[in-house]
Amino acid sequence: MFIAKLAWRNIWRNKRRSLIVIVSVVVGVSSSLLNDSFGVGIMNQMIDNLIKSHDSNVQIYKSGFRENKKVIDVIPGKDKILSLIGRFKNINGYSERVISFGLISSAANSSGVSIVGVRPELEKNVTDIHKKIVSGRYLSYQRNEIVISKKVAEKLEVELGDKVVAVGSDIRGNVSSQMFRVIGIYRSGISEYDNINVYVPLSDAQQMLNLGNNIHEIAVSIKDYRKSSELKEKILAELSNNNIDKMLYEVSTFQELMPMMMAFLDVYQQWSYIIYIIIGIAVLFGVVNTMLMTVMERINEFGVIMSIGIRNSKLVKMIIYESLFMGLIGTITGFIIGLLIYYPMSIYGVDMSNFSESMASFGLPNIIYPKLNTIVIINTLLIIPFVTMIAGIFPAIKAIRLQPSEAVRFV
Repeated sequence: MFIAKLAWRNIWRNKRRSLIVIVSVVVGVSSSLLNDSFGVGIMNQMIDNLIKSHDSNVQIYKSGFRENKKVIDVIPGKDKILSLIGRFKNINGYSERVISFGLISSAANSSGVSIVGVRPELEKNVTDIHKKIVSGRYLSYQRNEIVISKKVAEKLEVELGDKVVAVGSDIRGNVSSQMFRVIGIYRSGISEYDNINVYVPLSDAQQMLNLGNNIHEIAVSIKDYRKSSELKEKILAELSNNNIDKMLYEVSTFQELMPMMMAFLDVYQQWSYIIYIIIGIAVLFGVVNTMLMTVMERINEFGVIMSIGIRNSKLVKMIIYESLFMGLIGTITGFIIGLLIYYPMSIYGVDMSNFSESMASFGLPNIIYPKLNTIVIINTLLIIPFVTMIAGIFPAIKAIRLQPSEAVRFV
């Protein structure tokens, strides 16, 4: 306890130098907190946006459909599968879908699209396209309605109320077409989806493709995306328990549906570790430099201390305590400052609309909301004090190597 008190007093013997170290720690801590919270916010919003725009947490379809998207590959025994999924607890909901590549034409132009037939009341529990309507309204129970993206609308040069013709290949391989009226225009903020997906009532899609009552996909949504793999295993287990041949079906999580995006998130997470290393090294050298200067200025003092019999271990502790105390002061102050900056950003977000096109290519909205989690808080509060404590070891070793007789006479 005496050594700790002495170290605390030593810090304030040269206030200017100590404050320089503390300020550098404050900047490092607040920067790392904001950087990490911003990164977590980006990852959470990116995943959430991708899941809710179309992909959902888990998708079920006939084996081979995901790769080839053949109209004939409908889900076998879909009523039994829907009944099984409907009994699951802790899910937001599920949706039945018909999916087919086709061509949509207007009087001015045409565009290749993915025609997605849905039940509006079920799809609202899985995706949030209905919340991203920028003009008009979402699908209802009326026939021959279609919701298209803003990009598709601009390409076709159509507006609300205009008619378009969808053309595709039906289950028998024949060319089939149907006329729709544009009743809604959406913008999901994800270029990959906005460029291709159009939504029509499930019954219209089934009629157009001569599918009868069949569907191609069942999309399931849950609250916590991190439990998607757990849900997949549960679905496969239930198939086995109900004597359903699992080989007939393919069950995929959103991680499997978006491998490139997950790879990007992994790279982003690795980059955050690099940022920590850079900040840690900067703080490390700053503290080491300051403590070495302190040691050189106090050589006489250390000589006297060692001459009266103070053990080297206590001298090492004193120097390490000095660097640790400066790290703790800087960490606590930096954490508070970081929180004060973070709080309004977490409520109002950071407007990135100037980079909207680039953001959309990664599935990000124009406004980013930073997010603190337990890992960010632990990293922020522990890493910098640990680094400053380590930084005190080298100066401490330098001090105990001094010869007391020479240190006392040092000028």
